Amino acid sequence: MQEDVRFQILRLLEDNPEMSQRDLAREVGISTGSANYVLKALIEKGFVKLGNFRAAQDKRRYAYVLTPRGAAEKAEITKRFLARKVAEYEALKAEIAQLRGEIDDGDMRPAAKRR
Repeated sequence: MQEDVRFQILRLLEDNPEMSQRDLAREVGISTGSANYVLKALIEKGFVKLGNFRAAQDKRRYAYVLTPRGAAEKAEITKRFLARKVAEYEALKAEIAQLRGEIDDGDMRPAAKRR
C-alpha cells in the first residue's frame, strides 16, 4: 500500500510539480497529513527536491520536483506496480473463466454441495 501511494505521488509530481499537498492527497485518496509525511520522506531520500513555484502569487507555495534519483525510483516502482497489476489481472481472468464455466454448466450450488 505504502509503495502504491509513493508511486502515485511520484507519478503526479512528474507531470504537475506545482500540486499542493492538499491536491496530492485528494488525487491519491489519503489525508493531507499522510501526503505531507510521504513528501517529507521522498525529500529526505533525495527523490524529490523542494523549489519555489515562481508563477504563484503566494510565494510560500512550493514545487515538488523529481530528482534524477526520483525518476529512477519511479521507474523501479512502476515495474513492480505493473507486475502486481498483471498478476491481479491474471487471477481475476481465471476467476471470471471459472465463474463463466459454472454458469454454463448450470451448477450454481456451493462447491461443498456439488460433491
